[in-house]
Amino acid sequence: MTQTEKFTETEIVERVINGEKSLYEIIVRRFNPYLYKVGRSYNYNHEDTQDLMQETFVDAYKSLKQFEGRSDFKTWLVRIMLNNCYHKKEKSSFKNEISQDLNINSNPMFTNSNNDTEKVIQNRELGHILEDALSEIPLDYRVVFSLREINGFNVAETANLLNITEANVKTRLSRSKSMLRNEIEKTYSTAELFEFNLIYCDAIVENVMKRINEL
Repeated sequence: MTQTEKFTETEIVERVINGEKSLYEIIVRRFNPYLYKVGRSYNYNHEDTQDLMQETFVDAYKSLKQFEGRSDFKTWLVRIMLNNCYHKKEKSSFKNEISQDLNINSNPMFTNSNNDTEKVIQNRELGHILEDALSEIPLDYRVVFSLREINGFNVAETANLLNITEANVKTRLSRSKSMLRNEIEKTYSTAELFEFNLIYCDAIVENVMKRINEL
């Protein structure tokens, strides 16, 4: 790892703002996998997700001076991605589904020591079954599941990102797990979900850096 790759996001942002534009590539590479999972959780296909990722990175670059560090950079960036996903859905006359469930269970589904995750963690192909199952879950539940279980945001961060209460996050997460359990009979590793193949990373980086260099 080079010295620059060890920089925190705050350090990178400061340096980019001060003229070291090339360092933005580190941001793009570092957060590609997170944004990909968010886009796929909205049921966008691979190509649309990549387009949304590029738009998000460019939007974030344009707004770097507005990043005040009140939340961590990952949260700030994912919020921009969520907004872009939402607006794209709005343009397609998408209607949000509303959670009415009240059962609360905030235990991470895939860190439950009682499940069989370790028995199947090496089987990547089976991960597609879970992706298919997730695609059948209503958007509100799917996004909460993605943020909490796949992207690793805690309850408070997820609530903040979606502008909902922490209780609602727990409710939707619990319900999403129940829905998944109804869809699948086996348990898979979260690391296998929506894995962003590194071969696509270079293309995203190239396109984003080309666009911001034209700004």
